Amino acid sequence: MNKRIRQIFAYRIKWSYLLLDICLLALIFFVILQFFPLSTPIPFKKYKTFILVFSVLWVFISYCAHRYVSVKFLKLRSHFMRLFITTLVVFLASLLYDWAFPQKNLSFNVILCITLSVAITNAICLSVLYAYKYALNIEPELVRKHRSHQQVLYVPEKLSAEAIAQRRETLVAQTSENVYSFLQQNIDINSSNTLFLKSKNLNDFKNLDYYRYDTIVNLERLNHIRGINKMFGIVNDKLPDNSLWICCFEPKSTRKRRFLAKYPPVINYILYSFDFLFMRVMPNMFATSRLFFDITGGRHRVLSKTEVLGRLCYCGFEIAAETKQNGIVYVVARRAFTPKTIQRRVYGAIIRLKRIGKNGKEFDFYKMRTMYPYSEYLQSYIYEKNRLQEGGKFNHDIRITSMGRFMRRFWIDEWPMVINLLKGDMKLVGVRPISKQYFSLYSKELQEKRIKFKPGLLPPFYADMPKTLEEIQASEMKYLTACEQKGVFLTDITYFCKILYNIIFRCARSK
Repeated sequence: MNKRIRQIFAYRIKWSYLLLDICLLALIFFVILQFFPLSTPIPFKKYKTFILVFSVLWVFISYCAHRYVSVKFLKLRSHFMRLFITTLVVFLASLLYDWAFPQKNLSFNVILCITLSVAITNAICLSVLYAYKYALNIEPELVRKHRSHQQVLYVPEKLSAEAIAQRRETLVAQTSENVYSFLQQNIDINSSNTLFLKSKNLNDFKNLDYYRYDTIVNLERLNHIRGINKMFGIVNDKLPDNSLWICCFEPKSTRKRRFLAKYPPVINYILYSFDFLFMRVMPNMFATSRLFFDITGGRHRVLSKTEVLGRLCYCGFEIAAETKQNGIVYVVARRAFTPKTIQRRVYGAIIRLKRIGKNGKEFDFYKMRTMYPYSEYLQSYIYEKNRLQEGGKFNHDIRITSMGRFMRRFWIDEWPMVINLLKGDMKLVGVRPISKQYFSLYSKELQEKRIKFKPGLLPPFYADMPKTLEEIQASEMKYLTACEQKGVFLTDITYFCKILYNIIFRCARSK
């Protein structure tokens, strides 16, 4: 008996749950007694004793029922059952209190309303808490160990004429002549060390021998595969150094055209809006991402070209070639390195980026997300492929979404930088905070001057309106030299006035 009593009362409670319970009780009492249609003109005075008794009973029974145990130790069903028992016991005890003290003249409807309100509110909070826990339970981080230089274990052999003909026939049937020609130009298509698969089962890749093939081709679209990063990581482990990995997918632009052509005008855009919310927005939101993949199994997911290329770079590959045939994009990626970790990343509306600050220290730079997921891993690739346009931005930057271009034009994406201003990482006027990639493009002298001062929300760009990278560097050098000679405060006041004038009267805008 004593052991059973100790089990009931002696356990580690979650104090935050207890505090939340007390706050909910206080809120519900206030709302009901303030807005519920009562016959008494002084409800708080009449029910104050009952409120105290009810609160003490609720907390005590909840404690005895182990309601204050962390959600990580119990299933949702167990928590709901304990909430039901607590509600029933407290409700019966409240009726007993009303019967024992009839002079209080308490209303049965008020007692019932308070009890149900407390129970329903707790049930909602429990559901939200478990939904948060469910959303957090994404695929675990995969840690990669550094490996020594590895080459393919087998000397490649050329296939027989019959095997070559059979392989060609199969590839053309599954893809097209153009795709076959593209593969022939980029890989040794007739080598015994080239493996062709059409699989969405990760076990087919796990079962491959290490370093057996120097080229692996998967003709199954990534749109139907759950765990793309995990598959890329497995392939990265199996391939020798500098080997090739070829994958394919249907980009979102092709899917949109196909979807709109399937239905009549007007109706097609209405249906596409719902499809976009479910197939594109839902898997990219923290709260609904795991739910989406559990419902769909990862099938028919919407992928942008930027996201796929970014995932490849994130998982240790570099892009060697790409083509789009019959609405399907084929990518040839070369194994470049072994990534330290691989996991599915979740992207919110506000992102944190690493930027170079004062004294050369990196800091977390906040802004609204204007790019597709995994875009941050494509900066080197975009720089090599596209030249810089006016204003020092990349020409035809495929990483930026349509909404992102609008947000950038009117500085909406820069609103979260106020956080950096409050934290002291940045000031109002100053050079633009840039990444290591951009920082490396600047001259040594300008790099040294840049790290002497904090970056700013309003860069000298808007005062001088330069067009080329050289002119941007000259503009920043002029501003930083003025800071050294005239002082930061006086220089910032002067530049602030120029920037304000250009924005208001010359319609200066971000690009």
